[in-house]
Amino acid sequence: MRSLLSVVAVVLGVLISPSRTLPNGAPESVCDTMLPKHGNNIPPLTTASPFRITPGTSVIGSGQQLQVEIESFPTNVVYKGFMIQARNRYPPYQVLGRFEQTDEGAIKLINCGGQDSTATHTNTQTKKDLALEWVAPDNFVGEIVFNGTIAQDYAQFWVGIESTPVKVVASGQPPSVVGISTTRRVPTTTTVPPYVAPTAVKGETVDPIYQGCGDTKGCFGFPEGCVETRNCRAVVATVVQGERYIFEMKSGYNRPAYIAVGLSTDGKMGDDSVIECVPEQGTVNAYASWTFSGPYGVSRQGIAQNFIKLVQQSYVDGVIHCTVERDAVTTVKGQRFDLINEKYHLLLATGSSADSTHVSYHDIGRHVTGVPLALAEVGPVQGNSKLFLRLHGAFMLTAWIGTASLGILLARYFRQTWVGSQLCGKDQWFAWHRFLMVLTWLLTMAGFVIIFVEIGGWSQVDNPHAILGVVTTVLCFLQPIGAYFRPHPGTKRRPLFNWLHWLGGNLAHIIAIVAIFFAVKLQKAELPEWLDFILVAFVAFHVFMHLIFSIGGCVSERRNSQRVTSFPMADMTPSRNSMSSGDRKQDAAFSGFRKVMLFFYIIIILAFVVALVVITVLAPIEDTYESIRKQIMN
Repeated sequence: MRSLLSVVAVVLGVLISPSRTLPNGAPESVCDTMLPKHGNNIPPLTTASPFRITPGTSVIGSGQQLQVEIESFPTNVVYKGFMIQARNRYPPYQVLGRFEQTDEGAIKLINCGGQDSTATHTNTQTKKDLALEWVAPDNFVGEIVFNGTIAQDYAQFWVGIESTPVKVVASGQPPSVVGISTTRRVPTTTTVPPYVAPTAVKGETVDPIYQGCGDTKGCFGFPEGCVETRNCRAVVATVVQGERYIFEMKSGYNRPAYIAVGLSTDGKMGDDSVIECVPEQGTVNAYASWTFSGPYGVSRQGIAQNFIKLVQQSYVDGVIHCTVERDAVTTVKGQRFDLINEKYHLLLATGSSADSTHVSYHDIGRHVTGVPLALAEVGPVQGNSKLFLRLHGAFMLTAWIGTASLGILLARYFRQTWVGSQLCGKDQWFAWHRFLMVLTWLLTMAGFVIIFVEIGGWSQVDNPHAILGVVTTVLCFLQPIGAYFRPHPGTKRRPLFNWLHWLGGNLAHIIAIVAIFFAVKLQKAELPEWLDFILVAFVAFHVFMHLIFSIGGCVSERRNSQRVTSFPMADMTPSRNSMSSGDRKQDAAFSGFRKVMLFFYIIIILAFVVALVVITVLAPIEDTYESIRKQIMN
């Protein structure tokens, strides 16, 4: 009982106590992320940090001691908390070495994969220009960087501050100048005003990654227009400082497994140099990779990793945020990438899976800049046009939800309606059926050509939509050819033609509807998942109306003692084609009911088509709605 009360007391103490900065330093539970556990999920700042971590030298022997300083720039900026550790510069980025306890009493050592491998603060008193002593591992040779988290106060902190690299050489081969610093450097005076972190306008929370977009840095994200509304599913900001090319990326939509940006010469995937940011074991790592075409893919194997540097990173609540510096001129897979003198398309992508050698398909989203960019030039960045993609969707929806559905209905149930009335020398039902099916053919062929122009070949997406679309197009293409060569009524081959024409048309219609369902799953379409409910409602309505017309046809057949319009293949056999001329002079029974139901069907189908086309053209519709709402509010 006493233990139970103790547990309750501890829990209540945690819940009741204010969530403030830990006064005694960072706990070992944040060794991997180095992310302070401040209340209300306060995110780290992404602006330039006024602090830097400065090693006393760039080369050190294994087992030797090195002084490391936490400095501020400007020099009059103070901080209250910190956490610092040395990590291998290259994967797997393990924590290395150990810190020595100093007499100043300002640091505490904790174990992050090694004894005393991480230093943190012991109190929240203000600090400035603190010196630490770090000892390199005895058996390590390579490059390390010091990685730190520094908190100016409770709500303002930076995660992933990195030092310049330090090369650790074998102790038996000491460098000519190791230069272990034993004295603290005196900060230089400056007239720069104290650093003040940017704050959002009162009542508005603005993600810092959008600050300066179009003015001091280039920003590109998706969906289109999201940078202006500051509501991107994924965004990359490019900053050029001299010959330093910096890419800041962020994505939290659907808890992505990675975010990546590629440099492309043609705006299409294939033979592109890519920077990936991938969460791994609570931290974000950066990798260089390469895309392949035919089949599409991406891989890090055989790609040097030394031309990129992870400057800052965070991974909080499924949101990836990283800042990566890339060399201005690099050669990857024999291809030269000169960011100073050449222009490149940016390919921005996120996906839901990644492994140790590559990221997987960008099923969450992908967008490409419309024109190649000189990254040093700051200004608005627009994505490539999706006009052809939207037209393809609009044409196919209009054809197979609208004109094909109505044309098939007229041919099946209205052969003996409007008897004696003709249009262009043909019975009303046949004239309208032919008009609607020719329109279906034209829309389908146009949509088919447009999508091939847009993609530039066969789709590499693992989705049956493309195959179903081709089958639909082939069946649709053959229908008018078969109709042109149809045998005359009463001939022996006419029933065979009727069956084949009926079967081809209905198969094309069914397969087209199935293809539209699969289109909802396509990342490029950017369609909402709830669109499936609208499509299901259309199918249910279409089937229900066929049922109503079929029942009406049966009743009409009973009234006339013969079947008149309930089945479209009335002349399947010569015996069924013996209708007297008297029967042809008047409509079959219940023609008024059929006309009313047809009017009702046309109105509902038109509503379905308009709704689906609007959702497709304005996709992603949720973001379009949010953008319009914000513009109205402003």
